Amino acid sequence: MCSNKYFTIKIVCLFMVLGGFSCKHGEGEYHGIMDKIEAEGENYHGTSLSSEPYFEDINMIEITEGDHTFLIPERKGEIKMFACTECHTQPLEQMQSSDFKKAHWDIKLDHANQNTMNCVTCHNPYNMDGLKSLTGNHIDFNNSYNLCNQCHAQQFEDWKGGAHGKRIGGWAPPRASMTCVNCHNPHEPHFESRWPARFNTQKVKERE
Repeated sequence: MCSNKYFTIKIVCLFMVLGGFSCKHGEGEYHGIMDKIEAEGENYHGTSLSSEPYFEDINMIEITEGDHTFLIPERKGEIKMFACTECHTQPLEQMQSSDFKKAHWDIKLDHANQNTMNCVTCHNPYNMDGLKSLTGNHIDFNNSYNLCNQCHAQQFEDWKGGAHGKRIGGWAPPRASMTCVNCHNPHEPHFESRWPARFNTQKVKERE
């Protein structure tokens, strides 16, 4: 009879352990994982990690897109020839002669075919200090991602949520993210093919 009693206790304890509970009731021990999280989380005041040291030398601006508010690098201050109207004193349609020096001769547009895209698809020929949407709305250079999201809607949604693109300082707060043009050349956005990194087994052997 006594052996059956101890056998029953062992079975009960086994089920409690498998179910996330403990038969022990000593100090500092918990009956389940939720009890442990709640007990040890009572005095939790957030993380001490911060992303700020990673962008101290970058001029950041705050944006809000949908439910997401985060920091991105300011763009216009990094453009070497901005404002564009310092040189472009006339609308683009009045600058079609062949006797002027081309300031952007080194730019190659390799983004889409010529039937789909040319310079004025993105650049506003009447206000060259800004970009324009496909419907002709003004887009500030600091918000150029709103130009990209017209064709790359899924990537934009992923970027807003943090699944696409480079996050500065990882997931530490405050959230700071690179934008499309910080990683992609807007005129040639594709990345060249690369060989995958390989684990160097020879170096490992040399260290042994």
